[in-house]
Amino acid sequence: MAKTAKVDLVGVGLNATDTVIPLSKYPTRGSKVEYSQASVLPGGQVASTVVACQRWGMKTRYVGKLGDDVAATLHREAFAHAGVETRLLTVNGGASSQSLILVDDGGERTVLCRRDERMNLRPEELHRDWIVNARALHVDGYDTAAATLAAQWAREAGVPVIADLDEIYTGIEGLLENTDFIVASRDFPCRLMREPNLEFALKMMQHRFGCRIAAATLGEDGVLAWDGEQFHHAPAFRVPVVDTTGAGDIFHAGFIYGMLQGWPLQHQLDFACAAAALNCTQVGARGGIMPVDIIEELMATGPRYDSAFCIQLAD
Repeated sequence: MAKTAKVDLVGVGLNATDTVIPLSKYPTRGSKVEYSQASVLPGGQVASTVVACQRWGMKTRYVGKLGDDVAATLHREAFAHAGVETRLLTVNGGASSQSLILVDDGGERTVLCRRDERMNLRPEELHRDWIVNARALHVDGYDTAAATLAAQWAREAGVPVIADLDEIYTGIEGLLENTDFIVASRDFPCRLMREPNLEFALKMMQHRFGCRIAAATLGEDGVLAWDGEQFHHAPAFRVPVVDTTGAGDIFHAGFIYGMLQGWPLQHQLDFACAAAALNCTQVGARGGIMPVDIIEELMATGPRYDSAFCIQLAD
């Protein structure tokens, strides 16, 4: 096997082919709604994060599984076009993961997923050198056992681990114990810790798993992060929203980019919020990945949403 090159970021996790369907109004139960167009685009949590970081000038590697269908060809071409190094495992006769995404007139998306179980990445399919020859590892936890093994290898090699989590998968605690930066969806900390107050849940999560940062993305409220000593909050930026698909993926990309630049946490969070907001101005999980200078311009001049968290933290 050829020697594995050192990259800035390696991602182990989901890819998906997204069929994005804009709707003039969201369907009510039993209704019939017409739509005028549908866009078939590459997506997936970790895959989109890796592509964004590559576009911003980082060297990246993606590890995942594809079928041998047309969707797989779409992904391979997208990775190649972006310049992402890949370690793709092909399942003969398998169907690559698919998502149907309904986008309402306010840009909010609803996702319907279909995944062939043969697409599940197994620990024995990973190679250690894919993981440790990197400056950071990003996982989403769906294939929990494989993500946990990758995180363990990364930890042993001194490679920081970032996790994008929105579901409490079986065995997730083992992954969290090997994660340095937990950046989860809004309700994940509360569900995991069985604590209704988000600030308390973040503190509990950081203390229990010993991570450096415990954070939750909050939509229009931006992001709230606990570093073990204090909270950091960044409100979201106001932009004309077309499609929120992939906003969290690009937020994670912005967070990782800032981390590897050595930025202070607050600057990381602001950059990630701006990158995510701009992605929402176009269709698809990767449609609005903007250059770094455009993101920084929004950071400097863009309006933000008022957030209840600013008031709570000030109190």
